[in-house]
Amino acid sequence: MFKYGIDTLTGKIAIAIANGSTKAILSKSAQEKVNSCRKMVDTIANSKKAVYGINTGFGPLCDVQITPDETSKLQENLIKTHAVGVGKPIDKQLSKIMMICKVHALCQGFSGIRVEVIERIIYFIEHDLLPVVPEQGSVGASGDLAPLSHLFLPLLGEGQFWVKNNTISASSILQKHKLKPLKLLAKEGLALINGTQFILAHSILGLDKMKFLLNLADLSGAMSIEGYKGSESPFKASLHTIRPFKGNLKVAKRMRKLFKESTNITSHKNCERVQDPYSMRCIPQVHGASRNAYYHLKKLTKIEINAVTDNPIILSKDEAISGGNFHGQPLAMALDYASIAASELGNIVDRRCYLLIEGKYGLPRLLTDSGGLNSGFMIPQYTTAALVAENKSLCFPPSADSIPTSLGQEDHVSMGSISGRKFNQILNNLEKILAIELMYAAQALEFRRPSEFSKIVEENLKIIRKKVPKLEEDRVLMHDINAMISLVRTRAFIVK
Repeated sequence: MFKYGIDTLTGKIAIAIANGSTKAILSKSAQEKVNSCRKMVDTIANSKKAVYGINTGFGPLCDVQITPDETSKLQENLIKTHAVGVGKPIDKQLSKIMMICKVHALCQGFSGIRVEVIERIIYFIEHDLLPVVPEQGSVGASGDLAPLSHLFLPLLGEGQFWVKNNTISASSILQKHKLKPLKLLAKEGLALINGTQFILAHSILGLDKMKFLLNLADLSGAMSIEGYKGSESPFKASLHTIRPFKGNLKVAKRMRKLFKESTNITSHKNCERVQDPYSMRCIPQVHGASRNAYYHLKKLTKIEINAVTDNPIILSKDEAISGGNFHGQPLAMALDYASIAASELGNIVDRRCYLLIEGKYGLPRLLTDSGGLNSGFMIPQYTTAALVAENKSLCFPPSADSIPTSLGQEDHVSMGSISGRKFNQILNNLEKILAIELMYAAQALEFRRPSEFSKIVEENLKIIRKKVPKLEEDRVLMHDINAMISLVRTRAFIVK
């Protein structure tokens, strides 16, 4: 049982809440914090002192004071006018995680929103009422204004919900659930749409995927080395303890486990080959560097997921600070770093694919015994090369750019929403690249029989062979590749 605003939220817990395996509640203590802050906002709203977003306009209109009678209209206008997103809708799971993260932030008790509004969002979460949110339109400060506006339009009876794979008007869904549109009060619209939850949701889902793909890359690398008859000596603990990067140590340890009790590896221990190419022997250094980027983003995401990122922040009935907690730069820069890390995994994987089809060390060229009439595995490496090139083009860091908005009031923005989206695009491409390496490695392993591999490699080879048989003569490889991609995306492989 998770308590919003009280317990520490993690990406793993957020995903568990989203898929229904963990129950999340609004506890009494969280309600008390929310109610206390709301009273402070009511006091400010009815005072003559101008406080941004409570009794003033927004952005460059912060110098226009609003009367108490106009505050509700002000908040509703805010959400309606900021819902200007374009492009394809984001994944439904992202919408749900955004709501979960927003509820947790609002329950910290610094945003001045009413319990009734939070309860309505929780109702949406628990009943899978997932708003339709376009993927483009946020510059990542003042938070993710456009996507969050689309996310919360349904509170007003506006916007759309997903019903299976169709989009239905929010007003009709609210009627079906016998819910009336909410009337927002002072500060509430701003509390809903100021924040980094769009960036954050992309980071949470990206980290979850990256963790699996990092482990899978170690597995595919080990299977390629087995197929190539490479050496296990570059993974010895004594080598890595004298350059003890956390990621490097982790990868080297995993590689030793993946080679454990492999008769194929030990069969050529004293061969004449001096060393393997870098894409084989530098796996701990390259995969490890990508892991280090993963660790960094994970650490920052944990901070952000438990932070308050709207504006102004209500500290007391006399103090509401108009600061910059909504600025997405802390995650934006780390997401760009993680994007490079994910792209580099694909880069080294492509090189290993190339090595396996060169025809060295007992492997036939193109991994086929009947080359000439058959092209074997010549062409899938073209696909990995194309995907690697695409990922490299996606590595330009959006956080290095800024375009002023809001008549110069918001003169430096993070572009973190683009960083988050590109991070996930790169990971999606990486899935396909790894799928092809695993297909190549499985074929290479067939030429090393009757040698046995480690238990974990043997088990994963069986998983592949249930869907993709050994290539004896040319066939339409598109079906094999798609089957491999499906195995990767459903996380069918044993990677621990």
